[in-house]
Amino acid sequence: MVELTSKDSIVSGIYCGLHGQEDCCASRAGAHVALPTAQLPAAVAGMCPLQPGLAARAPQHREHAGCDPGADGPAPHPRDRGWHTASLQHALRVLDMTGLLDDGVEQDPGTMSMWDCTAAVARTCIAQQQGGTAEPGLAPIPVEVRVDLRVNRASYAFLREALRSSVGSPLRLCCRDLRAEDLPMRNTVALLQLLDAGCLRRVDLRFNNLGLRGLSVIIPHVARFQHLASLRLHYVHGDSRQPSVDGEDNFRYFLAQMGRFTCLRELSMGSSLLSGRLDQLLSTLQSPLESLELAFCALLPEDLRFLARSPHAVHLKKLDLSGNDLSGSQLEPFQGLLRAAAATLLHLELTECQLADTQLLATLPVLTRCTSLRYLGLYGNPLSMAGLKELLRDSVVQAELRTVVHPFPVDCYEGLPWPPPASVLLEASINEEKFARVEAELHQLLLASGRAHVLWTTDIYGRLAADYFSL
Repeated sequence: MVELTSKDSIVSGIYCGLHGQEDCCASRAGAHVALPTAQLPAAVAGMCPLQPGLAARAPQHREHAGCDPGADGPAPHPRDRGWHTASLQHALRVLDMTGLLDDGVEQDPGTMSMWDCTAAVARTCIAQQQGGTAEPGLAPIPVEVRVDLRVNRASYAFLREALRSSVGSPLRLCCRDLRAEDLPMRNTVALLQLLDAGCLRRVDLRFNNLGLRGLSVIIPHVARFQHLASLRLHYVHGDSRQPSVDGEDNFRYFLAQMGRFTCLRELSMGSSLLSGRLDQLLSTLQSPLESLELAFCALLPEDLRFLARSPHAVHLKKLDLSGNDLSGSQLEPFQGLLRAAAATLLHLELTECQLADTQLLATLPVLTRCTSLRYLGLYGNPLSMAGLKELLRDSVVQAELRTVVHPFPVDCYEGLPWPPPASVLLEASINEEKFARVEAELHQLLLASGRAHVLWTTDIYGRLAADYFSL
């Protein structure tokens, strides 16, 4: 009988199988596995959920020639060459751990985090390389381990060694999504150079403060991943109002490299200064985007007008304009963008966009045309209870809507300045008694309209933006 009580036990167990050990025990906090080597490859294949299309390389049954796992009596010894030859027909070739993980943002108790998985597979790859040779007559069976990797300064050296160890090794790491946080530019480049160009679908660089100079160094190493579907870059700064010669050269080089991507469908440039430059950025792309995140990018009306007229607008499934002031001259171009994207838009994030009741009511006729919308984020906007009730009533035509993250109504604050800065809305005290009445009234309105299944909440952290690949 095979018992696996932790996802990283699977990875640790593969190491033992590669080296022909008769019994394998790998323990970690809360993790234990005990597998006879003869059963290891097929047992793991049978217990690990694989993506469609992988079954031919990793059959999901455990039966071997001459061995019924449910039958009484001892299993054939793994050193029996006849048994070993038959078992090779069912040996694990691909182990896909990507579906077993969360991204470390919304923790799911049924999964292990990307941090834990990164440490587990790195440990296993290094140990496999240092573990000696297999027994005579038992050649290692190559296994491709597909994972999402998350790295920071503390784990960089460890992961780099693991990636180096997996090159030419029977246990080969194939990274699907790479998230690098607070990592120096040279270290980011070193990791990118070690990744398999055919596997990577996402690069996510967070809190790295690259600037245009740093980005111009990194981007050609990213552009070699021709199957890349998602690129997430943050804090890319360059003063567009007083551009330097070097800054302009770096920006033009960045644009040229962006033009090399042929499969890109998601682009996130959060907290990057793109005022008046969105047309330059998006015009370089070879294919229309389906997900665009431009949070806190200081967008101008001309940026929104360009996006509304661009080929990207009619393909957008996800749009994040959080932190851009949409209350003044940007409101009309924003409404035009909603019109263009109405047929495809599933996820709309408008946190801290300075939208008060007046702007919301003027936008509702356009917003409700987004009939496929599933998620609407309005947290941090100065909306009143009256505005929220109007939104709730009008959104009845949006049959696919499942989640609305709304702000605390301005009616529930004490002594609120007007117009209230976003910092005040996020930090000021709420009258809990008033807000309880608001919640009860919204709930009754949902019940009366037959939409009790729609979640209206102020919990912005528990309802983070859906990942593009899950839309």
